[in-house]
Amino acid sequence: MKKILTFFILLSSTIILAQTKKDNSKIQIVEASCGQCQFGMEGKSCDLAVRIDGKSYFVEGTNIDAHGDAHAKDGFCASIRKASVIGTIKDNKFVVTYFQLVPKQP
Repeated sequence: MKKILTFFILLSSTIILAQTKKDNSKIQIVEASCGQCQFGMEGKSCDLAVRIDGKSYFVEGTNIDAHGDAHAKDGFCASIRKASVIGTIKDNKFVVTYFQLVPKQP
C-alpha cells in the first residue's frame, strides 16, 4: 500500500512539473508599455511592463530601452504595443525568456 501511494505521489508530481514546463514555453500576445506612463503603476522611473488578463506586471529579463526609444512618438511611454512573450509570473513580476514586439499594422 505504501508503494502504491508513493507511486501516485511521484506520478502526480511529474504531471504537475510537465504541465508547468509546457506553460512556460507557450507564446502569448500581451500588451506592453511603460508601467508608470501608460499602465499607472507605482515607480520612480520608466520601466517596461506587460498587461496580462487585465493585470499589469513589471518585466524582468529585458528592459524598456532594449526595444527602441521609450520616449519617441511610438515608444513605450507614449503608446501601448502588442508583444509576443514567453515567461512566468514570479513574485508579482513577469520574468521573460522571450520578448518580441509585434509589428504595427498600417
